[in-house]
Amino acid sequence: MDTECGTGDCLGWAARDPSGTLSPYKFDRRVLRSDDISLKITHCGVCYADVIWTRNKFGDSIYPLVPGHEIVGIVKDIGSDVKRFKVGDHVGVGTCVNSCRSCEYCNDFQEVHCSKGSTHTFNALDSDGTITKGGYSSYIVVHERYCLKIPDGYPLDKAAPLLCAGITVYTPMMRHKMNQPGKSLGVIGLGGLGHMAVKFGKAFGLKVTVLSTSESKREEAIKLLGVDKFVISSDKQQMESITKSLDFIVDTASGDHPFDPYLSLLKVGGIMALVGFPSEIKIHAASLNVGAKTISGSLTGGTKDLQKMLEFCSANEIYPDIEVIDIHYINDALQRLTKSDVKYRFVIDIENSLK
Repeated sequence: MDTECGTGDCLGWAARDPSGTLSPYKFDRRVLRSDDISLKITHCGVCYADVIWTRNKFGDSIYPLVPGHEIVGIVKDIGSDVKRFKVGDHVGVGTCVNSCRSCEYCNDFQEVHCSKGSTHTFNALDSDGTITKGGYSSYIVVHERYCLKIPDGYPLDKAAPLLCAGITVYTPMMRHKMNQPGKSLGVIGLGGLGHMAVKFGKAFGLKVTVLSTSESKREEAIKLLGVDKFVISSDKQQMESITKSLDFIVDTASGDHPFDPYLSLLKVGGIMALVGFPSEIKIHAASLNVGAKTISGSLTGGTKDLQKMLEFCSANEIYPDIEVIDIHYINDALQRLTKSDVKYRFVIDIENSLK
């Protein structure tokens, strides 16, 4: 281990500076409180957020920074007041580990929209004055409210991406009633989020069209993911062929892209849900006004939606497509992620490789 490894009983991998290079790092977790769970982490999904904050792309990174907010593991200890979980349970932790728990949004279990600001799983100020550190680590201590029960029999490695990639597309799909069999769904982008939107769409009984810039993804989208149509969004003729044919669109693209061409694909009253973070949105008013269309934003989701999604995935055998990696491969994996070179989500085998 390097000379900056630190001390403490929790072993993680941390970035030390905006290079984003991760290496072993020891630190202390907070002492278990009466309403906390101590979770031995078995797996952690790799999200583009891990690239953003390890490399200080938003200018607010606090080093050493331990990323990871798609966390799955096994309960190893519980506080005296914990009622929902017991030692040995399979549990997940997503993008939020604290909130005020008293505002209208927390009361509605939409903790990510907490009026006083939710506490992110890593790189955020926690209630004890420390900076939160994420799932690229051996264990984590979290208030039981922000822990989710992984249904019995659901593979832990495949559960991890549901806690960010899965819930990020599930939440707007449920909010806008994109679960009506026979309706038509367009999915912009076929990465970690996009492939989950496809899987949910097919499970809901929708006719799914993938809108992509990559011809190389066509065969896999149709044969393995079962999409009904695959359209190259830069091909004007292909786009015109599906004008006014979609009831809904989920836009997972975070790079800057035009919006008017996609809005033209919606039927009257159609809805586009934006879950990516392009630097700006430019649209002509007519793209919305003509046809009474809607464009809406969405973040991840609260604990109630997370639990419902996990149970839905278990009941319907919906599994993310993942590439399981060793923690020692993480720097290569993050580099590959910046090039969209993964089908469709990296998951770190924490239990067997973080030693």
